[in-house]
Amino acid sequence: MILTNDPSITAWGYAVVNWDGDIQTAGCIKTKPEHKKRRIRKGDDTVRRIAELNSQLIDILEAYPVEYMLSELPHGSQSASAALMIGVVTGIIQTLSDTQNIGIEWYSENDVKQCLFNRKQVTKQDMVTRIDGLYSVPWTDVKYKDEAIADALGVYHTATQRSNALQLVKMQGNKQVKIQ
Repeated sequence: MILTNDPSITAWGYAVVNWDGDIQTAGCIKTKPEHKKRRIRKGDDTVRRIAELNSQLIDILEAYPVEYMLSELPHGSQSASAALMIGVVTGIIQTLSDTQNIGIEWYSENDVKQCLFNRKQVTKQDMVTRIDGLYSVPWTDVKYKDEAIADALGVYHTATQRSNALQLVKMQGNKQVKIQ
């Protein structure tokens, strides 16, 4: 099983895909800032949101025998707050990889757009439409969730085309089937 991610502290898209490309589950983990409502410091609220993400991602890893992970690598930002969140989500997925001893590959948003569309300018709806044409996706009919799921599956699709590690595993799997 492969866990593929579009990491974000606000709407973390994910999918678990088996080695044959069948989607086992897909979804979006949503967290909201609540520091004002809870009357806590913004930093404490960020830690609460990190704990929510960690808990749900660990539940996914416990529910599915994930052997490999893929992720979009978050990129540039215009604000210090957004830059902090980029570091947070990158740290979450890398820490899960390290602590669970699961290999990971990172792809940029541009890698995905180039692989799927051969251009950099792509709308969220373009991505959903393309992924819908490639995979049988359990869509939620909630726009932001489906966009996050499509982005996570875009990372998966890019890896199937460009990852030497995935190609090697597939080749080994095919040899094992032939030997039996």
